[in-house]
Amino acid sequence: MIRHRFRVISGALLLLIGAAASAEAQELGRGAFTGQSGHRASGHVSVARTESGAVLRLERDFRFDGAPDPKLGFGRGGYRKETQFSPLLRNVGPAEYAVPAEIDVGQYDEVWLWCEKFDVPLGVAKLTR
Repeated sequence: MIRHRFRVISGALLLLIGAAASAEAQELGRGAFTGQSGHRASGHVSVARTESGAVLRLERDFRFDGAPDPKLGFGRGGYRKETQFSPLLRNVGPAEYAVPAEIDVGQYDEVWLWCEKFDVPLGVAKLTR
């Protein structure tokens, strides 16, 4: 009986916490990666505006086959080098990246994986709103 009450209360708290988190984040776009330049990239990505700034989230299903010097950036009709903001932290699974305030994420509709060393695309995700 006590365990059941604990589960019910815990579940309710998690729902409240999730609702509060989603209330403070405004999703700006979501998409799925496709590989470029012979590389394999897959999985979902989302971009959101939060109270503390914009964030890019690679979802649990994210997979990338690896390359030297992969970076994240944005684009609209192609990659925009001035939007490059972070190295890719891991090739598999979820990760969250703070986007610098000087990048207006609302101006872009693509997320790019870019190899800075060889200046080639590794993957792209078209964002839908």
